[in-house]
Amino acid sequence: MADSSKTQSLGQRLLKWLILILLTNVCGLGVALFFMAQPQDLTDLAGSGPPLKSAPARDLKAVLQNAIDRGYPLTLTESEINQWLGRTLIAKQGGLLAGIVSLERVWVRLEDGHAEVVMVRKIMGQSFTISMFLKVVQSQGPNGTLTEVQLHGGPYLASLPQPPRGGRFGKLVVPQGFLLLVMPAYDNLASLFREELHLAFEEMARIKIERHRLVLDPREPPDNPSGLPEIF
Repeated sequence: MADSSKTQSLGQRLLKWLILILLTNVCGLGVALFFMAQPQDLTDLAGSGPPLKSAPARDLKAVLQNAIDRGYPLTLTESEINQWLGRTLIAKQGGLLAGIVSLERVWVRLEDGHAEVVMVRKIMGQSFTISMFLKVVQSQGPNGTLTEVQLHGGPYLASLPQPPRGGRFGKLVVPQGFLLLVMPAYDNLASLFREELHLAFEEMARIKIERHRLVLDPREPPDNPSGLPEIF
């Protein structure tokens, strides 16, 4: 009888722990879904206000090509990029969700060393945001400069460096693995600006992302006297 009572008591404790774990997971999922449903704050973005009448609109494709042809450095501000996207992006949403889901706007947030590309969608009249963190990695090799645009992959939390962060769903920062859900949308977006992306990230020899601005230079950096590959 004593062994039976102990077994029953142990079983009850395990059941309570399982219920507690399940409730904790459900609450955590509910909190995550709540923050995912809240669009991130975009008021800090340069260019989010109405265009300035005194600032002439620039054709970024022509500006990029001119800088490459003449061989001079070019700085594009976050405001210029966002206002250009607002003028040129044709937002279309196809497939089964057409009429329910619409792409409203695309924004770029420039920080020191990385960029965040934000998509604003509307689902049944409600705004949602998704974003992806990106960085530019360049290496100087024997055949010139090699440029790659990669996921930024900063630490998800200061105390939790793995998994690396990938972007934001609403106000919630998500790991890189979640970006598989939205990668097709970003691939489609990149295809709309294939020529501009080629000029900015393949024809430019030096690229630097700073807070609120993108610095581009078509001139190759000076030769590395050590002869070793250089990353900058």
